[in-house]
Amino acid sequence: MNRKLVVLVDIGSTFTKVTAVDTGLRSIVAQSSAPTTIEDVSQGLKSALLGLQLDSEELRQARKLACSSAAGGLRMVAIGLVQDLTAKAAKLAALGAGARVLNTYSFQLTEADREEIIELEPDIILLAGGTDGGNSENILHNARVLATLPQPVPVVIAGNRSAAKEVAACFPQEFSTYIAPNVMPQIGKLQVDPAREVIRQVFMEKIIYAKGLDKASRLIDGIFMPTPAAVLRAGQLLSEGTATRKGWGDLLIVDVGGATTDVHSLGAGLPTRAGVVVRGLPEPYAKRTVEGDLGVRVSVLSLLEAVGADAVAQETGWPKEEVESRAALLHDNPETLPENEAEALFDRALGRLAVTHAVSRHVGRLSELYTPAGLIWVQEGKDLSKVETVIGTGGVLVKSADPLAVLEGAAQQADALLELRPEKPEFYLDGSYILAAMGLLAQEEPEAAFDILTNSLDSYKLARREQ
Repeated sequence: MNRKLVVLVDIGSTFTKVTAVDTGLRSIVAQSSAPTTIEDVSQGLKSALLGLQLDSEELRQARKLACSSAAGGLRMVAIGLVQDLTAKAAKLAALGAGARVLNTYSFQLTEADREEIIELEPDIILLAGGTDGGNSENILHNARVLATLPQPVPVVIAGNRSAAKEVAACFPQEFSTYIAPNVMPQIGKLQVDPAREVIRQVFMEKIIYAKGLDKASRLIDGIFMPTPAAVLRAGQLLSEGTATRKGWGDLLIVDVGGATTDVHSLGAGLPTRAGVVVRGLPEPYAKRTVEGDLGVRVSVLSLLEAVGADAVAQETGWPKEEVESRAALLHDNPETLPENEAEALFDRALGRLAVTHAVSRHVGRLSELYTPAGLIWVQEGKDLSKVETVIGTGGVLVKSADPLAVLEGAAQQADALLELRPEKPEFYLDGSYILAAMGLLAQEEPEAAFDILTNSLDSYKLARREQ
């Protein structure tokens, strides 16, 4: 019987992971991984493909789709007019496109800002500012500053549409400019999805070549998006469903890595309690945040600083000095794996605290406001309190003997009741590492991707502890 074979590839900074699926039978056929060879990613990719142990002709004919976070991932800076409005909207668009946002700038760029952008060496600049028909002076000033950068950088223009062509004309020919719809066409209206798609197109057209990832082109059909964008796409598929499959509704995905902890939420996040007033910028339905100080290996020292060594000591029962010593070892040797139960407990504690703090930064919160009419509750950010599904991924979770102990850090905390975290969620583990793969497959065969993803997650449903 002929299989409908599709091979999904995730070229990461450390490992290249491949998953072969039969889209006809809606099943995983084989999985494999190999160390990523940054100097020539095709070598690591070839090893990973061979590890599938599939018939060579069948493998050759299979469609091969890829995403990548290798070579530093997609590095961007976001620029807007007002920090809490268009600059924040630009950052949300960049994060949703799977980027690592190096910095966000607001108002008019200064010479110091220009020098900092040169040092940051972004892959793409997202230039926003001004509502449609509104302020154009600011975005034109910033375009003129960016046009003097010594090295040309692709620029996505997603600001005041009345000035977009004039802004593009500010750049010399060697700069690649792309015009996207305004990320904030009017005050209080967020429109980030079109800019996200333009960023993905720039990634495919320019960035994979700039990073040398095109060397893998003879082995695959193309690198279609950054890995975080693929994970967010998988979450969106699972949340919304397909033409024939009912979605799971609002959900949260937590990805704990060595360098960062990413949180993805799918849902409107509107108030679930009566009498609550929403304040601030509207939240995107599909939202991603990245916490670069909450990794469990490369960023473990900043994690320790953020959560406190005493908190890790309390979770593990270790003396504070031993906590600091173990963290220094993991920072210097990020490939280190636990060799005994005590070290595994330490990893679980790091993972749980990373999850707790990353979700705290992602979710909305309530605060009291006294008005002439009396006390009211104000919500800033997303209300995720009624989210029923939390999915965990990342090595510290997948390799843990007790992933639930890590993932429970995403749920409501007794000492932080004003944080709008999931109150009574069901927990699932991405035990097969297929979120990114199914995000890729969703681009072409969403029905198959949905079935494979739900079957895999159902097999890794974590039993909740009795309260």
